[in-house]
Amino acid sequence: MLRVVDLSKPADERDAGVASPPGVIVAHGPPTDEFWLETATFTLTDEPCGDRRVVTVASVPEALADVTRRCRRWPQASAMCDDVLRAVDPAGATLAGVVTESLAYSTLQAGPEFARWLDDRGPAAVPGTADAVLVGRDEDTLRIRFNRPQRHNAFSTDVRAALLEALTVAQLDPSVTGIVLSGNGPSFCSGGDLAEFGTFADPVSAHFARTRHSPALVLDELRARLGRSCRAEVHGRVLGSGLEMAALCGWVVAQPDSVFGLPELSLGLIPGAGGTVSITRRIGRWRTAYLVLSGRTIDAETALAWGLVDAIWAAAG
Repeated sequence: MLRVVDLSKPADERDAGVASPPGVIVAHGPPTDEFWLETATFTLTDEPCGDRRVVTVASVPEALADVTRRCRRWPQASAMCDDVLRAVDPAGATLAGVVTESLAYSTLQAGPEFARWLDDRGPAAVPGTADAVLVGRDEDTLRIRFNRPQRHNAFSTDVRAALLEALTVAQLDPSVTGIVLSGNGPSFCSGGDLAEFGTFADPVSAHFARTRHSPALVLDELRARLGRSCRAEVHGRVLGSGLEMAALCGWVVAQPDSVFGLPELSLGLIPGAGGTVSITRRIGRWRTAYLVLSGRTIDAETALAWGLVDAIWAAAG
């Protein structure tokens, strides 16, 4: 499921044959081989590099060992992540990308790696939250705030429904000329509420819920209409679905304490809230794959350098 390519070796010692689909390929070494930069899932280096196909890490051997361990523990989810990121065209229709992502996500929900995670987690209950999303209007700007601070604004079914309702108001009301998406408490959004995972009756129903009642699709439509006036203000944990939704906005401003990541692989899953489209549009499939397969987080400065956010609050003016 994982192939490692050492770019420091002479070209004639590398096997240039690539299967179709190619599977997870991690290259490392001097990022000068155009074929492998384009073909690899991502390339690791310990030197500064602005190429979006390359990830600079403190220690290539440590990063490579960590990715190898994770791909071996979750081989199906790792391969599915690679398949989806190669299949989705970030410049294409958002709906096509979201449907592709959701079909893959549902497949993994029916698989053994997610079942293992559910068994390890055990029974769980989602605590009810009154006013899980707060909505207010400031002249022509609609302000939407996640309001589950005690759970770092973990994204639940209730949050999804309330967010979708608020976004639909903006979608249908032409007098709304701006949207600000933010979160109360210590974090913007820490991703899906883990206590709720596995509660859908079957993966097919979950797929229809994700695609027929998708905040991602409405946010994308609003971004197309409003541009930078469709804005996310993020802080603290910006993980999983929280990051996926923020990335859909036309402008993302981060507090300096923000931490960004995609932790879904550890559940035997991939991003499922539109992130394979929204995040890939901002940072490319290579760095998106790195965030998923490594499970590592990045800070606000790195997110700004990559283009995952557009400004850091202290420097936003």
